Amino acid sequence: MSDLTDSSLLNAGCRLAGLRAHTPDTVVTNDDLEKLTDTNDSWIVSRTGIRERRKLADGENASDMGLVVARRALEEAGMEARELTHIITATCTQDALCPSVACILAGKLGAGPIMAFDFNAACSGFLYGLSLVRSLLSENREAKILLVCVEALTRRVNWADRSTCVLFGDGAAACVCSRVARKNDAIVDDVLCQSDGTRNGLIAVGGGTACRYDIGRPVGPEFFLRMNGRETYKHAVRRMTEVCEAVLARNGLAMRDVDLFVPHQANIRIIEAVGSRLGVEGERVFTNVAHYGNTSSASIPLALAQAREQGRIRPGCRVLATAFGGGLTWGAALLRYQP
Repeated sequence: MSDLTDSSLLNAGCRLAGLRAHTPDTVVTNDDLEKLTDTNDSWIVSRTGIRERRKLADGENASDMGLVVARRALEEAGMEARELTHIITATCTQDALCPSVACILAGKLGAGPIMAFDFNAACSGFLYGLSLVRSLLSENREAKILLVCVEALTRRVNWADRSTCVLFGDGAAACVCSRVARKNDAIVDDVLCQSDGTRNGLIAVGGGTACRYDIGRPVGPEFFLRMNGRETYKHAVRRMTEVCEAVLARNGLAMRDVDLFVPHQANIRIIEAVGSRLGVEGERVFTNVAHYGNTSSASIPLALAQAREQGRIRPGCRVLATAFGGGLTWGAALLRYQP
């Protein structure tokens, strides 16, 4: 049996229900950033396409956003938290190193003694999550899994660094994954995730054990998000293009067979470059980067939820999603929305 056949069988039962998204109320505009660092609206828009992003309130944490979308996703899926078998959370900005956001959510949802854990694939988190979900469903056909993607990146940006602080915003999204068929569910036809750990320094978020702390000592620049923008751009465009072509090829499809392309909302230059290489543009490419910036693991599910709300995703649509993030990590997923 070929690898493609194995992959197709494994993915056949993976369905996404109740996909919901949430962003904080506070909007940070480019004009706001002009007061914090050496930048302006024209500079930011021309280089990133971003006009505003959302910022978590001071009294809230990533798990608070996660709880909002978790409850909404469960409600839309017609499911109680006690029916879940797993909660997995994609994040690189968890409330603390321990406990995990997933365990916090399990407790607040009243999910009981189920498996709950976080993982970090940065901006590729949703796609890596789909791969994890597929594996869990192959092990337990009765599993009902809550996949949450949540990021509070404004807590980890250096507001004096104009090369990074203009890019990132906060947001969350969640969906319920199972083999149970419901009308208008998204079916995961294929997922391919990859990485290159030799280039781990291109994108980094501090705050872990490599950052040494002393009581009363201010944190240093190593605490904040750092990125080599020029090199990241080159790798992101190449890798996202390659992985999309690979997923299409192993499913016997071409880009013309895709109804909507949903790339990671990193910046408009990357989106346009990947779209150009794949030969897709205009209404077949979904973007919301102008209003939310880069929300990392929440980026793709946030875009999918909004595309559905706007009628850009309809029953019968085939959607190709791709992302690239720190690690380095990248991936692509082929989704089909059943009638």
